[in-house]
Parts: sequence; C-alpha cells; structure tokens
Amino acid sequence: MLLAAAAQSRPRLHPVWLATAIGFMANNVLPARAGEVARAYAGARLVGLPMSTALSTIAVERVFDGVVVVLMLAIGIAAPGFPASVQLKGVGLQTIAVSMGTLFVIALAALALAAHYPERALGIGDRLVHRLLPRKAADLATKLLRNLLAGLSVLRSGRDFARVLGWSVGVWGINMISYNLAFAAFHLPGVPLSASPVLQGIVVLGVAVPSAPGFVGLFEAAVIAALAIYGVPGDTAFGFSVALHMSWFIPITVLGLWALVRAGMSFGDLGSRRERGGAAPA
Repeated sequence: MLLAAAAQSRPRLHPVWLATAIGFMANNVLPARAGEVARAYAGARLVGLPMSTALSTIAVERVFDGVVVVLMLAIGIAAPGFPASVQLKGVGLQTIAVSMGTLFVIALAALALAAHYPERALGIGDRLVHRLLPRKAADLATKLLRNLLAGLSVLRSGRDFARVLGWSVGVWGINMISYNLAFAAFHLPGVPLSASPVLQGIVVLGVAVPSAPGFVGLFEAAVIAALAIYGVPGDTAFGFSVALHMSWFIPITVLGLWALVRAGMSFGDLGSRRERGGAAPA
C-alpha cells in the first residue's frame, strides 16, 4: 500500500512479497538491521522505484508500527493485574511507554507535514544541505530528498492513512495471538492473555537498536525481562525465549533465501548502494 502510493500505481503482490521476505531474512543474517536497507534495495529493483523512495516507505511503516505497538503496550500495562511498580533499569514501564509513544506520534506528525507540504519541506532541506555540503553532494542530497518525500505520499490521504494503520493493527494483533499460543504451548503459570502486548512491546523496543544478526541476545533478554514481570523464573523464560526466537528465525530465513534466489539476486546485490530499478520476475 505504501509502495502503491509512492509509485502512484499498484505494484504486483509477488515482487513486493519477495522484497519483504528478502529484507526480513537479511535482518536475520546481517548485523545492524541491514535488512531494512536490503528490503529497500530489493523493493526498488523489483518494483522499479528509486531506492530512496523505497527507504522512505519503510520509514513510514516503522513509525506506524511504533505507534501501534506502543498503544498495545499501554493497553497491556493498563490491564488488571499488571504491577504498577515495574521498572526497567530504574525507569517505570509506564514512563517508557508514554515517552516512546510521544516520540512516534511526533515523528508521524512531522512526516505528515512533510507529505502535505513537500515543496516547502524540499526547500528547507535544499537550503540546509547546500549550507552543509559541497555543491555536487548537495545537489545529490536534494534529489534523494525529493525521492524520499515521494514515499510519504500515503500520508496525504486520510483513507490511505486509515488503511495503513488498520493493516498495522492487524499484523501486530496476529503477532500477539502467536505469543498467546506460545504461552499455552509452554504452560507458563500465572501469565495472562494481557501479557502478550506487554511482551510484544518490550521485545520490539528492545530490538529497535542496531545489533547482532537476528537480534540474538537482545531478543532473549527482552523476553526474559518481560516474563519476569509476571513471575516466570529466569531458566523457564530463557527456554521460552529461545524456542520463540527459533520459531520465526528459521522459517523467515528459509523463505527469504528462497525469495532471494527467486528474484535472481545475491547477497552481493544487497550490498550495493546504487539506485536501480527493474522489472519484477515473472
């Protein structure tokens, strides 16, 4: 949907799915969240958009995801039985949720303003880069900025905005259901259904920073910290975190590798910084 708005036409589902699978796989095998860049590159090549435009649609997607996940986290915190005194590294979880939610809302508002007033935003950006960079580099930065603004076009339509928000709610809602199924499979004692948005929120915030491939270590630490809120012992929580991690790491990596081959691409292609477009595979 975001790519359709940026391209002003609806791309075929197959190449978009391939690009998404490639990006998620790359996050599992490459460090520092390089999968986001890989997804943008694959999307640009398969759909035929400038890479900077594809990157901007991913940025918008991540902001929407942040708003939805933090909102769901707030609902989990407000649920009966959640201990109000819970802290992470000395900071109350409620404070963290409010702070992160505020940041995401501010970011979404800033992106919406840039989308509604692209020429003004471009003018401000153009003046700024020409003050800070040499002429040739500034001209290139202005071109990239114009492509980035094209990726924000979904924010100009209230209907498209609502649709993207609805899809984000649906995706993260399904993810919460998977957490609840995992709770049942492990027979975790004392863990209510309302724990799933809390676990999801802590995990998402915990792995948001660039880290090792597949978020190894950060993911497990976030799960253990979340389950400790509900009194789950550390050894049980660790076993749960490893099983949960592998349950999505393995299938996503396998599907992504298949998508990489199906798209006629290689890991060397994903390392390219050039902006290229191309036709999607049949």
